[in-house]
Amino acid sequence: MQKTGPSPAIRTSEEVTEALAAGSPVVALETTIISHGLPRPRNLRVALELEELVRRAGAVPATIAVLDGVARVGLDKDMLERVATEDGLRKLGFRDLPLAAALSASGATTVSATAFLAARAGIRVFATGGLGGVHRGWTTDQDESADLDMLAKTRITVVCAGVKSILDVPATLQRLETRGVTVAGYRTDSFPGFYLHSSGLPVDWRLETPQEAAAVMRAQDLLGGPESALIVANPVPDGDQLDPVLHDRVLAEALAAAAREGVTGQAITPFLLDFLVRGTGGASLEANLAAVRGNVRLAAAIAAAWAGPGSPEG
Repeated sequence: MQKTGPSPAIRTSEEVTEALAAGSPVVALETTIISHGLPRPRNLRVALELEELVRRAGAVPATIAVLDGVARVGLDKDMLERVATEDGLRKLGFRDLPLAAALSASGATTVSATAFLAARAGIRVFATGGLGGVHRGWTTDQDESADLDMLAKTRITVVCAGVKSILDVPATLQRLETRGVTVAGYRTDSFPGFYLHSSGLPVDWRLETPQEAAAVMRAQDLLGGPESALIVANPVPDGDQLDPVLHDRVLAEALAAAAREGVTGQAITPFLLDFLVRGTGGASLEANLAAVRGNVRLAAAIAAAWAGPGSPEG
């Protein structure tokens, strides 16, 4: 007989547990950006800053990681410091979670793992920087992020600045459509370009307020159907975006370098992102952080609207 109920391999913090029980707004945050995406000691400062942004907006942050085989939904300060400072911390996607649990491993969670664990804990809203997607040259390598598959079968709202611009963005949007993942631009008619305000590609739907996003979430539940996600694509502000000419030049150089060095598979994304940071003198990192901050603020506002009158939690 299949067991039901919360898994002992997933533990929510006391603060997150109480917030969920009370129907208060909660925002899930991933940890890959902290452990693998930012230099020390800035990564810990950013982790604390993002949690503080959620709190200022009246919501509870639920930063997620796996520590000693236990998926932690909501980290205390010591746990957050461990994620930011521990050497050899793994990068865990959804498929890695059973292995990490069985082998008592520790790791930071990617979008796919964070979305799964957040949904299992009962959290509906998740903020991140950019999603993974279909990689360039897919017709040869068939390299596609597990994020897309997870979002096709997980009822969660993800606030992001589009997908990472190192990817094949048109193919990723087509894949999301095929998998039935709902996509809407937030106060924009074009799909964001992660580091860039716009990718130049249109979105079919536009949301103007957090309340509209919450209304879409309620409509998802009323309609039923596959348990797929809602992507709220929130562009980095014009003034904070990476210079488009610089972005295109350095990205072309990064792709050429990856081809020369034979970088493929899981290694390609960190290679390209690191090349962009170095090639832009750190400007790409600042644009990334500006996008993440905006996404966290918006996610907290959507979580508050979701937890308000008329919601299942309200």
